[in-house]
Amino acid sequence: MTKVIEADKGFKVWWHLTRPHTLTASFVPVLLGTAIALAVNYETINFGLFFAMLLASMLIQAATNMFNEYYDYKLGLDNEHSVGIGGTIVRHGVAPKTIMGIALTFYFLAMLLGFYICAMTSWWLVVVGLVCMLIGFLYTGGPYPIAYSPFGELVSGAVMGMGIVLIAFFIQTRDVTLEAVLISVPSMILVGAIMLSNNIRDILGDTEGGRKTMAILVGRRNAVTILAAFFIVSYVWIIGLVVIGDLTPWALLVFLSAKKPIEAVKLFRAKEKPLEVMPAMKYTAQTNTIFGFLLAIGLLASYLFY
Repeated sequence: MTKVIEADKGFKVWWHLTRPHTLTASFVPVLLGTAIALAVNYETINFGLFFAMLLASMLIQAATNMFNEYYDYKLGLDNEHSVGIGGTIVRHGVAPKTIMGIALTFYFLAMLLGFYICAMTSWWLVVVGLVCMLIGFLYTGGPYPIAYSPFGELVSGAVMGMGIVLIAFFIQTRDVTLEAVLISVPSMILVGAIMLSNNIRDILGDTEGGRKTMAILVGRRNAVTILAAFFIVSYVWIIGLVVIGDLTPWALLVFLSAKKPIEAVKLFRAKEKPLEVMPAMKYTAQTNTIFGFLLAIGLLASYLFY
């Protein structure tokens, strides 16, 4: 099945394999967790640990996407007409074992970075890191893939959204506080929203493939309503933290991103075909990115001016 990829398209092919629109779900939580450490605990940032954590998270996310590519192909869910995939196997003829090899290499590199982080902080993080990597594999691999169940949004949000924020916070402060947990909640919700938007787009193909995602179980209309609720809760949560004093009014900068989720929900309600709703997925991913950056900026402003 393997064929030669045209040289002038080679990089683009491999770049699409990482599914770059999902990588925000890995680097924004690291940035946010570090910003929380600075604003809440007034810690000096160790940039070596920050960049090691950032790269390790992105490697794990990219590897998870490759596991997804591999197992969706093996289960017959992907073909050359599938929307939103890397397409290196079904469109460009790359051998599945090559995809798996790259994914495992990325995991190995992430483990090396993880050992550095543990050596500088706590070896208890070995357990945490291995659990995160196992979940990344089991998301589409193993006998009961998480992505094929109603729990994909919950697991991805808890691990990539909240978990990475708290790990990034811990490696800077050697602690995990209730305040950090509360501030990480919108990140957890918005990462889950990225996965939900993906499942809304793929609802027809996933149904044919035998998946039982949340979007399939509740129906498309209800799934879009849940997505809208995810967005609303994320913004209202920030207001609540400002009201109780856990965040300063600088955190309200996140509302500058409010147009993106509104556009996403509008498009999902107006269109149904996968290609037509691709921009809605883009808006959802952009919401996670811009929201996280603005919250980090608000935390930095709090650190500097309060």
